[in-house]
Amino acid sequence: MTILIIGGSGLLGTELVHQAAATGHTTAATFATRPGSIAQVTWHALDLRHPEQLEAVVAEVAPRLIVNATSGGSDWAVTAEGPIRLAMAAVKYGCRLVHVSSDAVFSGTRVHYDESCLPDPVTPYGAAKAAAETGIRLVAPDAVIARTSLIIGDLQSPHVRLVHDLSAGTRNGVLFTDDIRCPVHVADLAAALLELALGEANGVHHLAGADAMSRHELGILIAKRDGLDASRLPVGLRADSALPGALDVRLNSHATQHKLHTTLRGARQFLSLGA
Repeated sequence: MTILIIGGSGLLGTELVHQAAATGHTTAATFATRPGSIAQVTWHALDLRHPEQLEAVVAEVAPRLIVNATSGGSDWAVTAEGPIRLAMAAVKYGCRLVHVSSDAVFSGTRVHYDESCLPDPVTPYGAAKAAAETGIRLVAPDAVIARTSLIIGDLQSPHVRLVHDLSAGTRNGVLFTDDIRCPVHVADLAAALLELALGEANGVHHLAGADAMSRHELGILIAKRDGLDASRLPVGLRADSALPGALDVRLNSHATQHKLHTTLRGARQFLSLGA
């Protein structure tokens, strides 16, 4: 089987490319600025804002499976419109599509969210992600939409890099004690995505870690794993800041976890193991 990873040079994309290639699948990947360095993978430059370029890549690679792991932030053209264009190309060329979404589609009003909950975003990024979900479900109803939370790995992970910078005193900021998410390890997430992709799943799935925790608690665990001085991590309340976004969003992944062989570990477990 040929697998095409969109956004293959990012944190999640790199892990997806590595795992897909390791299992013997013919693997291709796209990049926005520079290609990855994983051997036996073909790389294609792609800007999701350009429909002709997108369709040309899909036509050239001729994949049976496409996994969209891009993150365009609040750029509507990339984060909202790009995945819908990708879904249209997947349908045209008969490809199975797995799209990675985010817990940012939720406002935090309910706190606990399972797959049946409808998006109610409160940030431009969340709105773009929610729009992509809606468009994909209309264009490619057999696609998998996988919502996830904070993705943790090495220094390529934004939260890990933030913890290192704050501990070193090279960046201003704080780690909030009232901002709650369900962090997931990048290796667990990639394995779960490929498991869903290679099976017969469709529709919305949640792929978040088993532990709900604040960004400050997560930061302390990362500091301990990486040998940093956790006492240097500044603390604050998101409620006291001017930052937009939900405070407490906990993705309930139980329904999806029951379908998987891959275990979505909690951060307390995988960080204590040094992962």
